[in-house]
Amino acid sequence: MKKILFICGSKNQTTQMHQIASYLMYEFECYFTPYYATGHVNLMRRLGLTEMTIMAKRFVDQCFQYFEENGLLSDYCGVQHVYDLVVTCADLVIPKNILDKKIILVQEGMTDPENWVYRLVKLHLMPRWSASTSAMGLSNAYEKFCVASEGYKDLFIRKGVKPEKLVVTGIPNFDHCQKYLNNNFPYSHFVLVCTSDSRETVKIENRKKIILDAVLKANGRLLIFKLHPNENTARSTAEINRYAPGSLVYSSGSAEEMIANCDVLITQFSSTVYVGLALGKEVYSNFPVEELKRLTPLQNNSAAKNIAEVCREVIEQNRTKIFSFRPKARVFQKFFQNKYKDKLLQLFPQAS
Repeated sequence: MKKILFICGSKNQTTQMHQIASYLMYEFECYFTPYYATGHVNLMRRLGLTEMTIMAKRFVDQCFQYFEENGLLSDYCGVQHVYDLVVTCADLVIPKNILDKKIILVQEGMTDPENWVYRLVKLHLMPRWSASTSAMGLSNAYEKFCVASEGYKDLFIRKGVKPEKLVVTGIPNFDHCQKYLNNNFPYSHFVLVCTSDSRETVKIENRKKIILDAVLKANGRLLIFKLHPNENTARSTAEINRYAPGSLVYSSGSAEEMIANCDVLITQFSSTVYVGLALGKEVYSNFPVEELKRLTPLQNNSAAKNIAEVCREVIEQNRTKIFSFRPKARVFQKFFQNKYKDKLLQLFPQAS
């Protein structure tokens, strides 16, 4: 039986990978790993320098707990088996041990804005991971990239992703927002603020201004804050109590169900904005709302199934990746493949 490795990360990424795998488990051996790296990035992780990313120890621990609770087979760093396919939630870091594998990249949610770091990444002056999700898709190391909508397909093409590699499938967790209307959240007709983990991921954010703006928009209505799972809860709660006394603060619970019950949704850089848009809420965001409407994920209630079908197609392709090099080594790659082309085709005739 062919084997597939699913590379997970945050809770959202991990549950998406699980949903995709649920359509493949009876045909393939499916294994799961927390997000990982090799080489110098792995050294940074060991030194504790990546704790603001999905390689952080808390995310690794959460992944393993999720695998155990759901009876999933785990293979940390994908070292126990030879895999026929790798499905990953991000390509900001491509571990060396999957460079020769068929890879499918799955969009998780909203991508970060294209700032000066992104522009340096595009010039190959900084590594992809330094630009966070704004650089998603730029590795070109994958066979297919499953994206949320036609709007996102256009966005990634503009960034430089090859059109033939993009497949509009929708994305799990954001493909059926109507289901959140049936919930037990005790409040309704309130103003909801879904905060971000910008400060925890070394970005600049004026939290005081965000809170005070939310108070103005609430205009006396009940104000509820749903904190990002990666946030410093104690610090954020203290700030809210100082600048918006009387507000309710939730550090856990379903943000989607809260959105379903609110009248107004305020976000910064959060994929939860798409739930609000899909449900017709009054939405405020750091991104232009009209642009977000164009990007909103398909509401097809079949994203995981669609992505699983892409997995089947790719895994059965009669083509094997022989070499995959980083941009800095492309000159050497071309020289090596031209010099030894005949020998390579003798060893790997399927690559002809």
